[in-house]
Amino acid sequence: MRVLFTHSYFLKFDPKQWKQMQPYAPLGTLYAAALLRESGMEVALHDVMFCDEPCSVEKPLAAFEPDILVVYDDGFNYLTKMCLTNMRVAAFEMCWIGKQHGCKVIVCSSDATDHFEKYLDNHADYVIFGEGEQTLLELVSGLEEEKNNAKEIAGIIFRDDKGKTVQTQPRKVIHQLDELPLPAWDLVDVAAYKKAWLGSMGYFSINVSTTRGCPFKCNWCAKPIYGNRYNVRSPEHVVGELTLLKEKYGFEHVWFCDDIFGLKPGWIKKFSELVKAGDLHFRFKIQSRADLLLKDAQVEPLADAGCETVWIGAESGSQKILDAMDKGITTAQITEATLVLKKYGIKVAYFLQFGYLGETRDDIDKTLTMLSENRPDDIGISVSYPLPGTKFYDMVGEQLKQKTNWTDSNDLALMFRNTFDARFYRNLHKYVHAFFRKQKAIATRFSAKQIVRVPYYLLQERWYRRYLNKR
Repeated sequence: MRVLFTHSYFLKFDPKQWKQMQPYAPLGTLYAAALLRESGMEVALHDVMFCDEPCSVEKPLAAFEPDILVVYDDGFNYLTKMCLTNMRVAAFEMCWIGKQHGCKVIVCSSDATDHFEKYLDNHADYVIFGEGEQTLLELVSGLEEEKNNAKEIAGIIFRDDKGKTVQTQPRKVIHQLDELPLPAWDLVDVAAYKKAWLGSMGYFSINVSTTRGCPFKCNWCAKPIYGNRYNVRSPEHVVGELTLLKEKYGFEHVWFCDDIFGLKPGWIKKFSELVKAGDLHFRFKIQSRADLLLKDAQVEPLADAGCETVWIGAESGSQKILDAMDKGITTAQITEATLVLKKYGIKVAYFLQFGYLGETRDDIDKTLTMLSENRPDDIGISVSYPLPGTKFYDMVGEQLKQKTNWTDSNDLALMFRNTFDARFYRNLHKYVHAFFRKQKAIATRFSAKQIVRVPYYLLQERWYRRYLNKR
């Protein structure tokens, strides 16, 4: 079988991300392509990351003449988990083009899992839900042998001959991740990614996954692909991959794109030892939790291995809001984890979320106080975003009307009723950034670069604060 892989994340359709120009290759897609190729399929990849429009898939369809078009999104990237409508529309168009070329069309993504009827209405023959590699292999093998056994394949959704939607049993997740082939990096134009990174940041960063899933129960966090099960690759396997990638592509930085890095006791220590033994030199960033960073002496080996930045899901400086989210951490733990990371020279970055149900001005002020006192090195701000399959979605789902997903990652629409309206939160987003930049400038004691910007930050902060007070 000839299988053409693509995905639906067009960087140009997300203006905020296009401006930042820090693209990562579709890692989940590369894993799936590697498994099918190892199993004897002939595969190709049309990477749309830098493409202008969905019709760009026409050329590889004509040249490769595949039997199957697979729109397989990267389940390791939070941007694809957001189910952005710009990308959904692009996926629909590629599905239609694939059908025009006589292909069977298979889709695997968070968005297709949440909105499978829409994808089936828009020319997808099959939607894969859950972890996709084994399901895809079994489905493609069945199509190759012309077996009419779709109902026997776990993890798929399709329509039968009568037009009825059929959803099969969920597939069990893969426990032995080391048994999967390494991602098919050779299918990607790595030079294009490297050029983008060097132009925007001055170094080249790649993405690597060491785990799948997250066992924690934050009630707003969707996990449609890998679920609440947590499985991990061995440190030896990860370091082996890093060694190969370093030799071939010469990266300087790694984003370990796991929901939670190094949860398994002793994993980080062993990883650090292997990195040093292999004389590997690179910087990296991870995502973790405040409570985990205070256990198992994790921070020192992280620093020894080259960890530059840890992103913490701080979310709020209000314990009331953290508890309402079922976050399972305390504001005291956020503060303590920040101090420990700074002690070992690791930068601290906070994910912040405003607009959760019941949030008041006092809760917002507590978050600002947390920023003033803890002084993280970076922040990422969002507003509460209901995704199907979460407790939070169930709480606000009846309020969602025509707009149920953001258009792009900078949309920030509040799609349900809360203490304040959507305009308030958009301006709060700008205010907090100005507030944070002013605080950071003061902390650097007005470096030559910052001294010119401080008056601008002050004006921004005052203007938005005046607006917010009126609201």
